[in-house]
Amino acid sequence: MFQGSMVALVTPMKSGIAPDTELDPEALARLVEFHLENGTDAIVAMGTTGESATLPEEEHCGVIRQVVELVGGRVPVIAGTGANSTLEAISLTRCAKQAGADACLLVTPYYNKPTQEGLYLHHKAVAEAVTIPQILYNVPGRTACDMLPETIGRLAEIDNIIGVKEATAELERIDKIHELCADDFLLFSGDDETACEFMLMGGDGVISVTTNVAPKAMHEMCVQAIAGERNAAEEIDKRLLGLHQALFVEANPIPVKWAVSRLGLIEDGIRLPMTWMSTQYESQLEAAMQQAGVL
Repeated sequence: MFQGSMVALVTPMKSGIAPDTELDPEALARLVEFHLENGTDAIVAMGTTGESATLPEEEHCGVIRQVVELVGGRVPVIAGTGANSTLEAISLTRCAKQAGADACLLVTPYYNKPTQEGLYLHHKAVAEAVTIPQILYNVPGRTACDMLPETIGRLAEIDNIIGVKEATAELERIDKIHELCADDFLLFSGDDETACEFMLMGGDGVISVTTNVAPKAMHEMCVQAIAGERNAAEEIDKRLLGLHQALFVEANPIPVKWAVSRLGLIEDGIRLPMTWMSTQYESQLEAAMQQAGVL
């Protein structure tokens, strides 16, 4: 059910930069159809790329509900429900289940730097409180907290913890996690630049920023990589490399929202403390979009 190219969907907003920039439900509907038409295998709503950190719970849950309704069961919907408060993570996860999401993605608690035991107890508490499939999300570059493979192995023993999004770009972790977890435990890349190799080494897919901009090519690359077709997968990935890199010239989701706006799918809206992309990077990102064949 969860495999291939899964978009970490941007949250469209009306034009502007403010603490409360208005959400744009009509643009969200356009985005969902854009991804369904171009082969995206699953939609992740309200992850980091969706600006989850700046949406209060009511809006956060509202976006998840809207995405579930728009998708209408055509592909899986995964809801980002992680928080650095265990109570908040439980509340968001309950909301996602009530909205009809197929699974939840829970980032490691950020800023407060829990121990490995704290990580285990946090995710165990959420899993026991809400009976929905849950995917761990390890991204120490943003959270200042690294969930080690041994902790992932312990959590994988909990029935409704079904996989991990590993965003360290440390490919050697794949074999270690495989050794510690059951065969059906899912491994997703959270790093577009190394995702092709991640899947060629046995990963199940990628939760991707690049897919926002080049969904068809990312889907095709994932199909080839998961099938073990190295040459075909790498040929597609080569065209996407500039995009993988340029989408991080400033903090995500600043560049990807500029790129999706450049495609005419959303307005130039974002919430503080994020700002619109600096003009100095526009030519680089536009060139990468051209190389990827989306402009």
